Amino acid sequence: MGPKSYGQGCMGWSTSPRPDRRAARRGTLHDRQGLSLADPTDYPERRLGLQRDDGFLEVRFERHDRTRPVHVAHRAPCRMLFPRQEPDEPLLGVFITTSGGTAGGDVLRVSIEASRGATATVTSQAAEKIYPSLGAPSCLSLKLRVEEGAELEWLPQETILFDSARLERRVELDVAPGGSLLALDLVVFGRLARGERFTAGALHDVWRLRRGGRLTWADALGLSGDVAAQIASPAGFGGATAAGLLLLVADDAAAWVDEARARLSRGSSRAGVTLVGGALVARALGAEPAHVRRDLAELVSWLRAARSGHPARMPRFWSI
Repeated sequence: MGPKSYGQGCMGWSTSPRPDRRAARRGTLHDRQGLSLADPTDYPERRLGLQRDDGFLEVRFERHDRTRPVHVAHRAPCRMLFPRQEPDEPLLGVFITTSGGTAGGDVLRVSIEASRGATATVTSQAAEKIYPSLGAPSCLSLKLRVEEGAELEWLPQETILFDSARLERRVELDVAPGGSLLALDLVVFGRLARGERFTAGALHDVWRLRRGGRLTWADALGLSGDVAAQIASPAGFGGATAAGLLLLVADDAAAWVDEARARLSRGSSRAGVTLVGGALVARALGAEPAHVRRDLAELVSWLRAARSGHPARMPRFWSI
């Protein structure tokens, strides 16, 4: 069976376990996670001979006397730094892209695993910027895997879609029974500080959550064409400039739904919380990205302290 595509044909699944350089020269890229990029020869970036990134990051956390990154592999522009661990915090990994953002035709793949007993937090050094595209999409793949007895926090800063950006992203989450994943995602529609809105381009975002290998939650978003009208529509984002998603995947997720809903209702964002497939799913929309960021950060901080005994705060890079 050949690779399956979605969105604009940027990403799909194949059986190839590692990058195939000959296929890359032919125009079909296979990554270390089995992801394939369809033939991009019709994109202006390819015809103009523009250099594009093909980066990856693989990290595996294991616990022996304490949690350590036992496997780290990367290719530019992806890297992970490990600042000095604070006594009251889990091990912190900081994901960076040395390019400062992604452009049309870039392919970035990130895979993070937490083995039994490991506890780790991963954040990003700064907001991820998706630059305007001449036609080719930016392709991002994220895989998070949490084993039984492990705890992983994925708390990156926001993704900013420049006007005319084209982003295709696929997020695969696999959490074993007895494991815990707290994941945050923020998307900002435009460079608002410069008066720019995300009015043209495309966003295709696919999320899949599996518990014990069984699909329990799936989500897909597609924006293209008249993006401004779709964002402004009451059936779309109601004119919001930012959208946030928080997932708590854990055996006790149901116990936190009511309080999470009450806390978000006191914020400035339009928000809701529900339980889907045993996972707490919180969403927030706002006319001001700072309000969405603050409301979800406060919810994350509370959950970190109430559930895990971590400090009631975000990773320190959020305040730099």
